[in-house]
Amino acid sequence: MTTTTDTPATGAAQRIAPVIQQFLGGPPPVRIRMWDGSETGPEDAPTVHVRSRRALRRLLWQPGELGLAEAYITGDIDLADDLADGLRAMRRAAREHGLRAPGPAFSDRLRALGAALRLGAVGPRPPVPGSRAGLSGALHSKARDRAAISHHYDLSNDFYALLLDETMAYSCGYWSSDAPGYGPADAQRDKLELICRKLGLTAGARLLDIGCGWGSLTLHAAARHGVRVTAVTLAAEQAAYVRGQVEARGLEDLVEVHRCDYRDVADLPGFLGGYDAVSTVEMGEHVGDAEYPAFTALLHSVLRPQGRALVQQMSRGSTAPGGGAFIESYIAPDMHMRPLGETVGLLEGAGFEVRDVESMREHYVRTVEAWHRTLEERWPEFVALVGEETARVWRLYLVGGALAFEERRMGVDQILSVRPDAHGSAGLPATRRGWYAEGGHVPHQAVAPDRTDVP
Repeated sequence: MTTTTDTPATGAAQRIAPVIQQFLGGPPPVRIRMWDGSETGPEDAPTVHVRSRRALRRLLWQPGELGLAEAYITGDIDLADDLADGLRAMRRAAREHGLRAPGPAFSDRLRALGAALRLGAVGPRPPVPGSRAGLSGALHSKARDRAAISHHYDLSNDFYALLLDETMAYSCGYWSSDAPGYGPADAQRDKLELICRKLGLTAGARLLDIGCGWGSLTLHAAARHGVRVTAVTLAAEQAAYVRGQVEARGLEDLVEVHRCDYRDVADLPGFLGGYDAVSTVEMGEHVGDAEYPAFTALLHSVLRPQGRALVQQMSRGSTAPGGGAFIESYIAPDMHMRPLGETVGLLEGAGFEVRDVESMREHYVRTVEAWHRTLEERWPEFVALVGEETARVWRLYLVGGALAFEERRMGVDQILSVRPDAHGSAGLPATRRGWYAEGGHVPHQAVAPDRTDVP
């Protein structure tokens, strides 16, 4: 980077620069432009625009990631450049220069307070943005889980219809082609078909889809393969949407939709040992760490011998297993992710034989970037629908999420398991031939798996 320049010499930027350097343990990796027009930091770095004194007040009251995120959400700070490029550049610069994330000691806070006093930025705590989740009750109680799911997934069906493609699949796609014209909807259909093939679904098979979302897998399995599906979701908006789609597509004889907690599926008809397959696509992250062994036991108990389970789930290391302060406060409260190996161990502990694990991390980068492009291209529509504050929450969420998968701070995998029968037989094909078409591309039109590969 080029040499830091500071103009004018007595502006707000120059007064705050020593505090920033003290917090970070080195010079700032970005250009900072204050509300009075003064600037400090490298000239060729992304520019962070501190629009008001309230931004500093937010950081005094809430130092660290959450304070920065809320300052961005409310528009108190902004990036003059593309947000994704800006965050990527800041993380790269921080790694190269050994800077640490803001976590000020008491002496640092006193110094910051003095600078804020001189800048007229001291005052009462700014109001918490209205889009922050406000949950209460015991962690992962049924009532709290319902509230957590509602906070994110009941934003409105109109919002998700605007953000997602026509499949309404809100999970990682499977980008099996780089051909011109191949897009997000194609990647989602390929993902859905891949899941059906891994589960060996054929006409008349029974599938339990736990955390069915807006029904993308449920509807695909029923319409394309003639599968009888029991779809379960905790979100009211999702349940209403799926029921509407089932009726519109004439699938009432194949699909039943239940709005209930996953812990209550034992009360559904034909629960124990009655299903040929069970799927849970990016729902396990909401279960909770202490509750996950019971969840895997549930998956095992619903299946007949030789029944298959497909878990598509995000993973993360021990650092910020919930995704970090911003994600936990604004997007997915109470979410918990763990390293892939721990999830595999929990499935094995429930009695499953894990037969295949497929990483889809790079696929999620492309998926989230597609959602972000839609958000930017249709920004005025999103703002009109949910307000600018919520739209900015989602911009930060999608940009940060794509970067987390890109940098391998998060992963996502499809884990295929089977409940062996009493003799230890899994009943699975010996090879993966039936899962993938020639060249790796899964056709959009459903093709029944080769009968020689399916039990």
